[in-house]
Amino acid sequence: MSRIVFLNGSFLPLEEAKVPFMDRGFLFGDGVYEGIGVLDGRLIDNEAHLERLERSLSEVRIPNPYTRAEWTSLQGEIVRRNGMQEGFIYFQVTRGVAERDFFFPENAKPTVAMFTQAKAIVHAPAAEKGIAVVTVPDLRWERRDIKSISLLAQVLAKQAAKEAGAQEAWLVDEGFVTEGGSSSAFIVTPTGSIVVRPLSHAILPGITRKSLLRLSKEGGIALEERRFTVEEAYEAAEAFLTSASNFVLPVVSIDGRPVADGKPGPITRKLRELYLQMASAPALAAE
Repeated sequence: MSRIVFLNGSFLPLEEAKVPFMDRGFLFGDGVYEGIGVLDGRLIDNEAHLERLERSLSEVRIPNPYTRAEWTSLQGEIVRRNGMQEGFIYFQVTRGVAERDFFFPENAKPTVAMFTQAKAIVHAPAAEKGIAVVTVPDLRWERRDIKSISLLAQVLAKQAAKEAGAQEAWLVDEGFVTEGGSSSAFIVTPTGSIVVRPLSHAILPGITRKSLLRLSKEGGIALEERRFTVEEAYEAAEAFLTSASNFVLPVVSIDGRPVADGKPGPITRKLRELYLQMASAPALAAE
């Protein structure tokens, strides 16, 4: 059975979905996106993701085509139509179709596209073994807090990671780690404190990051929201990343150097377990 996608008000087979040639997403990367994890057929942290979508749309001045209730209904329907139990929903909104001109077009209707990607998250091998990351310069624009579809810098960073035998890139600005190519970056100090960069225009406000900070506080784990250097990451007791498509993943190598003993650490394992418990809670079914 063909994968069913959503495009501009219609659910249809992937092969039949066509975006107009003059769409500003194609011409300018003029749009924003969101990605949401799915576990047991349910949307994880969906209200927070939709809130971030609203903020991104507002920052780039694209009208939101749907209410939160409508978005949630569409997301639930695409999960149902694809019979997906575990994986990821991606959706994006562009400014729409217009003659190529840098100025905002008048009366353009936003283009909305949505699709699913089935993926093993809970029992992913990377969660047990950990992953490698490499550090690369952060070449992105200064409004990294907007979830823009303009991802060329991230594509180049993640390709550099792949070519180095790693699974993710950690982006570095003035010697400090900002975040991953598609994730939030964390380290654990030798004294057992979690360290993550504070929110600003320099990083995306990760939704999984937000939930994990709350869970760490509830679990009595020390937390420091501050910048950390690459050198500090090399000396960390543990390292990990968070994202909607992976939840919590241990990082066991940075630039070819093992993190501590090169194995997932106890704090990372505990936080992943706490997040999975939260994601599996029946209360999330209402989101």
